[in-house]
Amino acid sequence: MPIPGYLATMELGPTWQDLGLPGLFLAAFLAATILPFSSEALLAVMALGPWSTWSLWICASLGNTLGGLSSYGLGRLGDGRRLGRWFGASPEKVDRVTDRVRRSGVWSALLCWLPVIGDPIAIALGLFRAPVGPVSILMFVGKAARYAVVLVALRALV
Repeated sequence: MPIPGYLATMELGPTWQDLGLPGLFLAAFLAATILPFSSEALLAVMALGPWSTWSLWICASLGNTLGGLSSYGLGRLGDGRRLGRWFGASPEKVDRVTDRVRRSGVWSALLCWLPVIGDPIAIALGLFRAPVGPVSILMFVGKAARYAVVLVALRALV
């Protein structure tokens, strides 16, 4: 399949493409951390290569979810009560926020794919001890949906 002109000019370097699916997994993982990285660009370029759409989608979705869960894990290392005291919140208020996040805040994991605010959401979910099972599933759903949209849009353009 010929590469469209607007994608042919993208220079990602030979390293990522040489790494293939493991490279995409690593790029997606890194993009879900606080490091500024765009896995969507690499996914778009790789979608024009020999890999199947399903393998690209699964690889990027799993890598990005695990990267997001690393941010969640960093949050788990924190202490919500200590942080609350630092910001002048009463222990009761910290307990209310913690209970709210544990009950319904897990749904915000669907938004962990968003640029800029996705990482803080994942960290907050960990900090306030949201249950890891539902967070993992919802985070995967959100991130996988984003990659599906990228791949479907690219297929429509090519």
